[in-house]
Amino acid sequence: MTYSVNCSILLTELPLLERPAAAKAAGFDAVEFWWPFASSVPADAEVTRFENAISDAGVQLTGLNFNAGDMPGGDRGLVSWIGRDAEFRDNIDVVAGIGGRLGCTSFNALYGNRQAEYSAEQQDELAVANLAAAAAGVGRIGGTVLLEPVSGAPRYPLLTAADALGVIARVKEETGTENIRLLADFYHLAVNGDDVAAVVENHAKDFGHIQIADNPGRGAPGTGTLPLGEWITRSRELGYEGYIGLEYKEPAETAFAWAIRERASR
Repeated sequence: MTYSVNCSILLTELPLLERPAAAKAAGFDAVEFWWPFASSVPADAEVTRFENAISDAGVQLTGLNFNAGDMPGGDRGLVSWIGRDAEFRDNIDVVAGIGGRLGCTSFNALYGNRQAEYSAEQQDELAVANLAAAAAGVGRIGGTVLLEPVSGAPRYPLLTAADALGVIARVKEETGTENIRLLADFYHLAVNGDDVAAVVENHAKDFGHIQIADNPGRGAPGTGTLPLGEWITRSRELGYEGYIGLEYKEPAETAFAWAIRERASR
């Protein structure tokens, strides 16, 4: 099984730039990150330090988010955020540059919370344009934009796989964009009440990426009740060939105990 450690939610006891090496020391060869900078266009030196931390650790960057705003403060993306579209557009070239230099081709674009002062239609229209622009930008390096349903954010409008797939279909129909796919986070889908098994059956071959956490608590696999192993196995059987992103909350000391047991049982 090919796992990718999300170093924005795991190993947080360490400074961000030390986490890729810690993931490598734990036995993993791939990492992914939410947007690791405070702005859409960070200084070149900041970008270089980030890239060097990954390269020096000897791990592959397999996923990177576009700037999603102040995530701890409740922001969940700039794609549909009227008033920050220039900021999102400026971020595209930076994301593609990092991806091109590190060989990363999967880029998660969080949709954004609903704004009370604008209609859903206005925000969705902007989102279509921004997603098409992002896809064109990362398309130059062979990249794919990912769109993700999210839980725990009351104003975030994409809750189910069908919600995200509807947006993807609209972007494709209105702009001709092809390199945009569903990010199937099994935790978010399950918490939001989606039928994850059905999503896997109907769409696994079209997943752009899978991420996992257990429920309740968004903890490590095996700490809750979700049949993550079954869903992953079935996704593989139906054609999903990508990484499994580990995006859960667990202290560094015990973060990968389940993986150690899994390897030992083989």
